[in-house]
Amino acid sequence: MNDKAMETLWVDRFPGLSRLEPRTKQLLVQRSSIITMPTASVIFGPGKSPENMLFLLEGTVRVQQVSETGHEIVLYRINAGESCVLTTACLLAYDDYSAEGVAESEVQAAAVPRIVFDDLVAQSPSFRNFVFAAFSKRITDLFLVIDEVAFQRMDVRLAHKLIELSGSDDTIATTHQKLSVELGTAREVISRQLQEFQRRGWIEQSRGAVRIVERSKLENLADRD
Repeated sequence: MNDKAMETLWVDRFPGLSRLEPRTKQLLVQRSSIITMPTASVIFGPGKSPENMLFLLEGTVRVQQVSETGHEIVLYRINAGESCVLTTACLLAYDDYSAEGVAESEVQAAAVPRIVFDDLVAQSPSFRNFVFAAFSKRITDLFLVIDEVAFQRMDVRLAHKLIELSGSDDTIATTHQKLSVELGTAREVISRQLQEFQRRGWIEQSRGAVRIVERSKLENLADRD
């Protein structure tokens, strides 16, 4: 780890870690290394065992599950200032990954070796509390994903996803395939639903983009239970 990274104390970027006792924070900084990975890197994948606990400093990582038939679904994203619940689970259980993590942008992370993670979970109540608090929150998020996939109508889910991806801009740079991965369904299902939205005059489609025309209509649909 270089001097600059040592001085910035990356642990202070994580609210839970910043409240650790000084000795534990110092150990994390001294025993960790800062790694950088380019966009589209596969950071972990099925069948591989985690060697480090990664704390994301910059960028976004998409964690997704791929079925035997090739269908993909996005489980969650890891943003700067967060750790990965799947990595946590695999470290605690000494198990291999069952999903893959892909860098959606250039990623910088602090890598804490497994042996340091194990020692701190066993010996530091404050670190252990941080780990399980983050773990619990993400598990709750995953149950919401399961609920959406199993029980919510696809038109409601798609409307919600379009609103979410658009932010303050009415034009979304995406494809039918990308939306199908986000929502865990077949591309053909997304294509049919987007065509229906277009027929109603709510959106317009072009190559690699969807433009929202009637935002209020999509919002009303997205708000349905």
